[in-house]
Amino acid sequence: MVLDKINSPIDLKGLSIGELETLAEEMRSYLLSVLSKHPGHFAPNFGTVELAIAVHTVFNTPHDKLIWDIGHQAYPHKLLTGRLDSFETLRQTDGISGFLSRDESKFDVFGAGHSSTSIAAALGIAAARDVNGDDFKVVAIIGDGGLTGGMALEGLNAAGDFKKDLLVILNDNQMSISPTIGAISKHFHKLISSRGYNRLRTGAKELITKSPFKSISSDAKALAQKIEASLKPGTLFEEFGFRYFGPLDGNDLESLIPVLTGIRELSGPMLVHVVTKKGKGYLPAEEDPVKFYSVSGQFDVKTGISQRPASAIPKYTDVFSRTLIKEAKHDSRIIGVTAAMLGGTGLDKFAEVYPDRCFDIGLAEQCAVTFAAGMATEGLKPVVAIYSTFLQRGYDQVLHDVCIQNLPVVFALDRAGLVGADGPTHHGVFDIAYLRSIPNMIVMAPKDENELQHMLKTALSYEIGPIALRYPRGTGVGVKLEDEPTPLAIGKAEICCEGEDLLIVAIGNRVYPALEAAQTLTETGVETTVVNARFVKPLDASLIVDLAKSIGKVITVEDGVVMGGFGSAILELLAAEAISDVQVRNLGIPDRFIEHGDVKTLQERYEYDTEAIIRAGVALAVRS
Repeated sequence: MVLDKINSPIDLKGLSIGELETLAEEMRSYLLSVLSKHPGHFAPNFGTVELAIAVHTVFNTPHDKLIWDIGHQAYPHKLLTGRLDSFETLRQTDGISGFLSRDESKFDVFGAGHSSTSIAAALGIAAARDVNGDDFKVVAIIGDGGLTGGMALEGLNAAGDFKKDLLVILNDNQMSISPTIGAISKHFHKLISSRGYNRLRTGAKELITKSPFKSISSDAKALAQKIEASLKPGTLFEEFGFRYFGPLDGNDLESLIPVLTGIRELSGPMLVHVVTKKGKGYLPAEEDPVKFYSVSGQFDVKTGISQRPASAIPKYTDVFSRTLIKEAKHDSRIIGVTAAMLGGTGLDKFAEVYPDRCFDIGLAEQCAVTFAAGMATEGLKPVVAIYSTFLQRGYDQVLHDVCIQNLPVVFALDRAGLVGADGPTHHGVFDIAYLRSIPNMIVMAPKDENELQHMLKTALSYEIGPIALRYPRGTGVGVKLEDEPTPLAIGKAEICCEGEDLLIVAIGNRVYPALEAAQTLTETGVETTVVNARFVKPLDASLIVDLAKSIGKVITVEDGVVMGGFGSAILELLAAEAISDVQVRNLGIPDRFIEHGDVKTLQERYEYDTEAIIRAGVALAVRS
């Protein structure tokens, strides 16, 4: 096995093209064996096997700096950089990350979990190199979906102006998570679907194989210049100030390695456009790259069929989607908006029913939020469905373009709270803190899937200004869904059970653990009241204040950061009411970034699961 002999990129040096092609086959086979048992990003990594091999063969990493956009396409990079033995721990508690991590490897030059950052980061590294007087190459690899993010275009604009020695490799597979949308994507598609592209591919390979140069390395610069002169399909990137090479077959090592070797000898801003096949080498993933973007459980290798048993309990995402479709039937003003996450947010089903009322903006959350704000000015009811972690990228637009103008935009924050294997870049734990501080914004969170449909109805009925609802990843609690959603009273909480010794005020998916804890506490003699707050903002101030005064011992619990979060809101309320004789314990995410791992394990580790609530309750109860 060639793969077993690769402990670092230096072991690639001197291998023949045939040996490298064998290595690519072995890497795909190994990835399939691991990812069919342990969930992970699948199709993107199958498409970048040859690209990772070529880059690490040609460049002297980690001396030369390689920056991958996001990291969901960097599993082959991990296999080539000393993590083969630990790869089976991928995305598991205390295992290696599913993304890039500077703490994990010196080869992970820049950590990432959100898209479109690689060009700006690479430009910064190149500029620092020149300031420090160092000598190394800088290579950024970005997908075509990543170019739909404004930050990538800002990076291109600055890089072309600064004229730094920088190589950008555009990995074009016509996909982000869903098929890539937008004018730039259409430009690429037109380019690679043309007869000219096929002639270019053939011509490039002939140029390489028939080159009069005896040694690629000795005449690399001249060879690269010949390739550049031969492959001239457009001037888009040249207008940004880049020398453009491509499009090339990104899954063909025989073409990639000579071209990259030649380009390595050149200087200035350069862009190599490679076309890869998402899911390459595994037919089910090639045929359905959206389904196989990320696998969520074990599947049969021969068929690609999931072996995870189907749950009778609906997912929160599905309840959101069904409710939105139902409400849109009666209100033509309801519009769906997302940022390259149609499938993940459930808006793909909405788009099937209302294709003219659903808009995918691409990997551009800022644009999505302001786009929705514009719609709201014209009397529509835009529902912006975005994962909690990704809405962070649109914070300024939420504040300036929506909230200052007090526009009735609905924000549906999927994957709120800890999300597990994707780790610190994807945990949706900051939304309560960053949204509740903005004037005009209402923030709510359902305790279960039935309450979710009522909250969506509440949001769609609210005409005064912006409103956000956050809900977790995965299946609901398993409660019965009422036939018709009904609006809730804004800012009104729900008393779930009553006791005179302890008050637990919980929000969202922490309500049921609070109820379980209360039952145990009551059995041990600590009579407990549990309040489902429902609203982070506005709080049910009179209810909470009255209960806090009468009981005197309060626990708040949330699936979010404690600092500035829901518990902080309760403390602020009590302080504003000059209540000083109440003991309060806030449970939630501490002031640190949370690693990847099993969600229940992480909730236990950071002490806001059922057992942690019980321990906090007992500790408060024994205090005088």
